[in-house]
Amino acid sequence: MNALPRRAAALAALLFLAGCGQRTDAPLAGYAEAELVYVAASAGGTLRTLHVRRGDAVQAGQPLFALDADAEALSREAADERRAAAESQADDLRKGKRPLERAALDAQLAQARAALVASESALKRQRALVEQGFVSAARLDELVAARDADAARVHELEAERRLADEAARADAVAAAAASARGAGADAALARWHEDQKARNAPVAAQVYDTLYRPGEWVPAGSPVVVLLPPGAVKLRFFVPEALLARAQVGASVAVACDGCPAGLTARIGHVSPEAEYTPPVIYSNESRSKLVFRAEAWPDGVSALKPGQPVQVSLPDAAR
Repeated sequence: MNALPRRAAALAALLFLAGCGQRTDAPLAGYAEAELVYVAASAGGTLRTLHVRRGDAVQAGQPLFALDADAEALSREAADERRAAAESQADDLRKGKRPLERAALDAQLAQARAALVASESALKRQRALVEQGFVSAARLDELVAARDADAARVHELEAERRLADEAARADAVAAAAASARGAGADAALARWHEDQKARNAPVAAQVYDTLYRPGEWVPAGSPVVVLLPPGAVKLRFFVPEALLARAQVGASVAVACDGCPAGLTARIGHVSPEAEYTPPVIYSNESRSKLVFRAEAWPDGVSALKPGQPVQVSLPDAAR
């Protein structure tokens, strides 16, 4: 895809080297070059859908292509389920026990209280008999232990009943909430990976080229669609060392090409700080004429120049 600009650059350099003895006000040969936008997916996959063709005009946000994303969709669904499970667990820890569990504790507490009443009554009757000498003191000790056990059981169930209305410990709730947030981040990451398989136009542009067809495998990071935004065509030309002083950044140059309207201008935006195509000899007055410097200029206004199109650039006068 870059063969044409390279050939044009080589041709321009040869023209400069061959015409070292020409007039210094002769137009400089160059070519148009585009700063293209290469749209690729971050992960590889089979190209499932290609929504555009070469030469189409697209708007920002318009779908360009989609790769096979079945694996990413399954990962996203699994992450969503893990997130839902973690959130449910955190919500459950913030609540008390269920109504049926609380009702069961109420019933157990009622049984324990009834058993305590019965053991206290038995102890009261047996204590009178002990005092009268009809029952031994050992029997009284057994009834006291049974009453104390029933009372402890009542206190235990009362504590469990109060605990049934409260949430889990604060540390357990915080840990469950953190787990839920982590699962949510995993779900968002899985959704991002899935979205990366379908790419939209980042800017309004013309489809310069499409590099794959549906059904082909696209490696990760390999461009599928190449876009040419408006105003992305620049001029590249080479300035002889003798004319370098006239090729200043910001200077306006005249541009001519086959079939182009008259009066085209461009503004120099970059001049290479190093010479190109230098001969392998020590610099001298003779060899200096063979030095050229790459320069770039941006057309003023909307340009109809095509990438690779040859142009002629006229530098401003030295007086200007």
